[in-house]
Amino acid sequence: MTINIGEIGEKDRNSVLHPFTQLKDFATGKLGDPTIVETGKGIRIQDANGNQLIDGFAGLYCVNVGYGRTEVAEAISRQAYRLAYYHSYAAHTTDELAILSDRLVKMAPNKMSKIFYGMSGSDANETQAKLVWYYNNLRGKPNKKKIISRERGYHGCSVISGSMTGMSFYHDHMDLPLPRILHTGVPHFYWGAQPGETEQEFSKRRAAELDDLIQREGPDTVGAFIGEPVLGTGGITPPPAGYWEAIQPVLRKHDVLLIADEVITGFGRTGSMFGSQHYGIEPDLITIAKGLTSAYFPLSAAMVGEKVYEVLEAGADRVGAFSHGYTYSGHPIGAAAANAVLDIVEREDLAGNAREVGAFFQAQLKEKFSQLPIVGEVRGVGLMGAIEFVADRNNRKRFDPMLKVGARISKAARDRGLIARAMPHGDILGFAPPLVVTKAEVEEIVAIAESAVRVVMDELTRDGQRI
Repeated sequence: MTINIGEIGEKDRNSVLHPFTQLKDFATGKLGDPTIVETGKGIRIQDANGNQLIDGFAGLYCVNVGYGRTEVAEAISRQAYRLAYYHSYAAHTTDELAILSDRLVKMAPNKMSKIFYGMSGSDANETQAKLVWYYNNLRGKPNKKKIISRERGYHGCSVISGSMTGMSFYHDHMDLPLPRILHTGVPHFYWGAQPGETEQEFSKRRAAELDDLIQREGPDTVGAFIGEPVLGTGGITPPPAGYWEAIQPVLRKHDVLLIADEVITGFGRTGSMFGSQHYGIEPDLITIAKGLTSAYFPLSAAMVGEKVYEVLEAGADRVGAFSHGYTYSGHPIGAAAANAVLDIVEREDLAGNAREVGAFFQAQLKEKFSQLPIVGEVRGVGLMGAIEFVADRNNRKRFDPMLKVGARISKAARDRGLIARAMPHGDILGFAPPLVVTKAEVEEIVAIAESAVRVVMDELTRDGQRI
């Protein structure tokens, strides 16, 4: 189909409220025309002008099986022709939904029992909050409702999930965070460690800080702790050594539920099927989305562990029906898409590919970037990676934010055909390519990124910056 690019751009500018876009600059044309994405195949997308881009971020960490998988499109089509929609209220189901739920319970870590479906990671974490409150009400602990997240943790941008998110720009001017949501320290060793402190010592200190916070608030008021196995939007930051081993005993001591936000790490990205398995995390509740359907259809889930579900079932005679649900909970097309995607994930061993190609990717990043004078830290796990840029690597001094070093490097990469994300809270270039990426494609990604970094280094030198 041939489209009129100018006409589509005008319609978009006049009618779409774009997320994370400077509204006035877009409306006035200062940001230029919108990128009209038309097609995709493998790890590449193509815009309406015919430009091909390597998607080094898998959309938003989500297109794990790559673009253009016809088997997923066919599964969606078959289900749409057969039954496009029916709800899952009052014990209605479909074959695809029952099959999907059964396989998720069996593949998940730490004895999950039931699956509740939504449409996004944000709404799934809203559900998790309600489950925490419901669970504690049913077991006679009505004050045990506070939820602790981490600074720089990301859990969504709706009302409660946005409050859980530990980044100020999600809160500013939107009256967040709400009460009942608390934040503890970010587990980032590079910026948070004290002089001479080892990673194990840093992790123990973070755990002690969490313990102190719970004690100050009152253990009878704290219901849950939520954390990503690997910080995603907060900087693609793997946990320091010993972190989860130190955190979990604190939660058990105070009878605090653990919610593992696996929206990014679920279904293979770390090299294990779930990040919880990778780091020895034993969650009570698990949040999944993104990789569940590889973003071919909006679908998320709150996975409910046996410990929590037993309380919900035991209280049913007293309180009646479970009064939570969405029109699209358990959508049959979403379930069909998820089953097709999980077939690919398992058949092609994408967790194994993330482990093998991911190790090569991490080695390439360190080889090409770790000794550059503007690079403070190269970090990552599996097929997640980040390069953090600093003005003074010896003294760990950041660049002046006005220089926008990370954003400039991201743009330079895009100009050369690579989408890599400028991350918030620093000058950080992030990568999370589709899990089908090959070693040859990794070399291509790293080569473009290196070219972009060196171009911006030259610009900084010309502008009189000491590097």
